[in-house]
Amino acid sequence: MVRRSLPDESDIHSQTEPRTRPPEVLPLDDERVRIYFLPNMLTAGNLASGFFALTWIFKYERSVGFEPILVAIRLILFAFLCDSLDGWLARVSKKQSAFGREFDSLADIVSFGVAPAFLVYRIVLYQFEKAGWVIAAIYLVCGGIRLARFNVLSMRPSAKKSSEFIGFPIPSAAALVVSVTMFMMWLAGHDRELGPSRFFLAGLMVLLSILMVSNVRYPTFKYIDWTLTRSVAAFAAAAVVGLLLVSYFEVTLAALFVAYLLYGLVRPWVSKRWRREIESEEEGEDDSVGD
Repeated sequence: MVRRSLPDESDIHSQTEPRTRPPEVLPLDDERVRIYFLPNMLTAGNLASGFFALTWIFKYERSVGFEPILVAIRLILFAFLCDSLDGWLARVSKKQSAFGREFDSLADIVSFGVAPAFLVYRIVLYQFEKAGWVIAAIYLVCGGIRLARFNVLSMRPSAKKSSEFIGFPIPSAAALVVSVTMFMMWLAGHDRELGPSRFFLAGLMVLLSILMVSNVRYPTFKYIDWTLTRSVAAFAAAAVVGLLLVSYFEVTLAALFVAYLLYGLVRPWVSKRWRREIESEEEGEDDSVGD
């Protein structure tokens, strides 16, 4: 006689429960809520600087001169510094997170989108009536599209260590706008109007709007290895730029950002050897996203 053993508890459950298992409830991904203190504090500084810049832009009156605008420009440049440092700190400490990326984009749209657009409108674009509003709004909308595209591209598995931006980055666009504005005010001296140069600023805003949503590639300069050997000419150039920044800050800063803008446009025709020398990039690094 064949003796049958009693089914154990697992067999009973397998017989009574349906074969189709209910969908598993996945635990919340820690990466979505992880907040690294120092990088995000710098991002908060970026956002606060953009807000403070807006308050100073509101204080501007043509009868009292450009002093409130100069304070706002310094605040936007400080926001640019915070934005550069928070990314650098997150990379070197390997504390990058989805929260940090989203928080950074929200800060950027205020400090590098709203604040520069409103600043240029208050001192220049108001003279163009409806066209002035349109130019400022287009800059802001293109900056928002630029940030949204960066967030989408950065989530792709292929977006690893990127050495290029796709499109002109919005922090650099804002820094270019305010540095050129500061240079024009420096040229104007004690005058309370920028004169004919206002047409250049309006055209610059339109050009930056186009470049932010374009496919023109710009080097990130995020992964420069300062320990590598460089030529004497490169070291001398860096030393000269440093001295010029100290001596002629308004002129040199505007020239640096204008040079960065133009470099991206001529970069496809620059030899690979010169590009490696300028960008300190390693051969074979082609992964690219935009910021």
